[in-house]
Amino acid sequence: MIDPADAHQLDTLLRRHSIELDYRLGQNFLIDPSMRDAIAEAAGTTPDDEVLEVGSGVGTLTIALAPRCRKLVAVELDRHLIPLLRDVLLGHENVEIVRSDILQLDLAAMFPNGGEVIAGNIPYNVTGALIRKLLDHPPRPKRLSLVVQKEVAERWTAISGASLATVAVQVYAEARMVFTIPGDSFMPPPRVDSALVTLDVRERPAVDVDNMDAFFRLVEAVFQFRRKQLGGALGRIEGVSSTDAGKRLSGLGIDPERRPQTLTLPEWETVYGAFNRRIDR
Repeated sequence: MIDPADAHQLDTLLRRHSIELDYRLGQNFLIDPSMRDAIAEAAGTTPDDEVLEVGSGVGTLTIALAPRCRKLVAVELDRHLIPLLRDVLLGHENVEIVRSDILQLDLAAMFPNGGEVIAGNIPYNVTGALIRKLLDHPPRPKRLSLVVQKEVAERWTAISGASLATVAVQVYAEARMVFTIPGDSFMPPPRVDSALVTLDVRERPAVDVDNMDAFFRLVEAVFQFRRKQLGGALGRIEGVSSTDAGKRLSGLGIDPERRPQTLTLPEWETVYGAFNRRIDR
């Protein structure tokens, strides 16, 4: 069996298929078999699961995920890697290779009932857009198990709403950083460390609001003033004085001198209920 997690075998594969890596696509391939197997195990799949792998690359993680699920859809954007993937995955009958941009793929048609597991080594430049695509609207997957830039993992798993990304992820999922992955586990090595994060998708969002899109518009607007105190930021958004906004926050039990990144999800829900009326302005 071909194992692209072996650096020598990977080099041979790339030469055989006359492939030069495209750094614009974030092509950093895992070459640590034990780390690869740990990532596959952490996805927590069962023999009945359907799995979508984002950015299958040369199939390193794919061959470890395939025996752990009923069906695996391996999505890869780079057309030059498709023949190589077919070579690596020969004999894995439960794997379907799809050449597509994951951001353009109709996942609702592919998994109409949701509940799939999403796995992959995510190109850093599409992380934010991918999370929005996977979580913003139903049907949603049951779990995401993603290798991302360590800094991104730290934002997703922060205790308070440290950024818009923190709020966006934790509204829909319980996030946990499983372990870090050093750059030398990849070929070529990225300039930063990575981390594996699992996102167990909630049955219902963690905030109870009347309009989720409006909720995130408010959160995004507030984070544009992340260096300001909440009273000042919300005053700017509402078109009122910071004093008036501060009094309203104090009435909600929230100190107007706090910064946006200190708010918890229940506090964001409370702020939205009191300040959402003029967010579209």
